[in-house]
This record gives sequence, C-alpha cells and structure tokens, in this order.
Amino acid sequence: MAFDITKYTSTSESVNWRDLAFEEFADNPLPEHTLRSLRYMCDVEYHTVCYLRDMLVTPSHRDDDVSAFMTMWNREEFWHGEALADVLGAHGVSVDFDELKAKRIRLGWKDRLDPVKQSLMGNIVGKDFVAVHMIWGAVNEWSAIAAYNRLADLEKHPVLAELLRRIAKQEARHVAFYASQARERLAVSKKAQILARLALSKAWRPVGSGIMADDEVTHVMKHLFGSDSGIVEIQKIDTHVAKLPGLQGLTIVEDAMRAHGVGVGLAA
Repeated sequence: MAFDITKYTSTSESVNWRDLAFEEFADNPLPEHTLRSLRYMCDVEYHTVCYLRDMLVTPSHRDDDVSAFMTMWNREEFWHGEALADVLGAHGVSVDFDELKAKRIRLGWKDRLDPVKQSLMGNIVGKDFVAVHMIWGAVNEWSAIAAYNRLADLEKHPVLAELLRRIAKQEARHVAFYASQARERLAVSKKAQILARLALSKAWRPVGSGIMADDEVTHVMKHLFGSDSGIVEIQKIDTHVAKLPGLQGLTIVEDAMRAHGVGVGLAA
C-alpha cells in the first residue's frame, strides 16, 4: 500500500510525554548504564537536523513528497530528543544545545564538508540518489525501532517503557515512508539497486557512528543487542533489507554489530 503523505503531514504531532508520571523516577531511578544509552539516543535525535541539512543539498529536496516528509520527520525527531532529555533531567543529567553545538564543532572539517560531499555525490548520481537516501533512512529507522523496543523490554521501567514505545510508534510511520519509497524506486532502476547495495555494504554503520565516540557506540550496541535475543532483532532488520529489490543477501546490520563485538560467540 502506498504511503499517504498528505495524511501523514496533516496528522504529524510531537510525541506526548507530559502525561507520564516522571516523579516515578525519584523512587525508581534508572541505572547508570541505561542513562548512558539514553544520553546517546537523545544526542542522536537532536542531531537529526544535521542529517536534514546534508539532504537539502541533494536531489531529495526536489521531490515534493520527500521534502514534505522530511520537514515533519525532523520536527518529530526533535521532540523525541526533548522527551529523552526530560528523562535524563529527572536524573540530574543536563542536556542542552550548547553542548551539542560544541560536539559538532569538535567534528571539525568533517561536519563542514558533509553537505558538500552529499551535494557532489547527489548531483553526480542524479535521481537514483533518492533511492539510496530512502533505503538508508529505512535501515536507520528500523534500527531505531529495534533500539527503543529493546530498551523498553530490558529495563521494564513502567514510565520509560511507555515513553519508548510511543517514540517507536512514531518511528514506525517514518520507516513506512522510507521503505515504501525505497521499494518503488529500487524496483524501477537497476542503477539504483547497484548504488544502494554498494553504499549499504561499504558505508552503513550503526546510527550515531561518526557523531558519538566509538566506545559510546559499542556500549549502546552491546547493551541493547549483546545477547541471543538481541541478535535475533538485528537479523530481522537485515531480513527487511534483503526483501527489497536488488538487496538480497545483505547482512549489513549484523556485520556492523559484529564489528563492535556484538554477537561474537553467540548463537547464529
């Protein structure tokens, strides 16, 4: 079924968390390793605007449906960051934009050159770049849904779990758009299939890589997926990817996780 972009844009809203009993965290606080993972997730959500910035200089921004989606998507992701920041704030962990800005500044020329590289790549490749953008986004959103649901299951904190499942529900709408767009665009272009396969197999990394320190990436991936049940969840993502035209046999998520020591020695 085609994604209804008009319905999506007219019903887009910020995730609701003001009704949740955050005072519960005073009597039932989250452990440090969970707060560490939540801080990672919060920073990634807040950095969505940088990803949007990079995409606005590519052919993607010239597609009406894609540009409409990304406007709402960026807004929703920002509110995910706000909600997670409030959870962290309830534990005395402060998150503000000055810190995030400083983190981007520390990326130096990499951050400044990313839009230039995206623009050059996008305009050289042409419209098939949009297919690569869509499948890349789909993998990231499948990963986000898995991460939020895994943390909810692992922690079992009633307030946190409810919030994370609300966020995951919004992420599911995001993946519906990305995956439907990717499927349609890959189905009509062999070139797009080749480019997408090459990009995913050579360059895809867990969401947050390149923004966060490697040890933070490894902590979060091991925390969420470092068990047999966690490996099952990441294999499901690879199964979704492999069902798309031209992407059969790819195991990019499991490969990336194993590069961080996640799943090594566990059941296949």
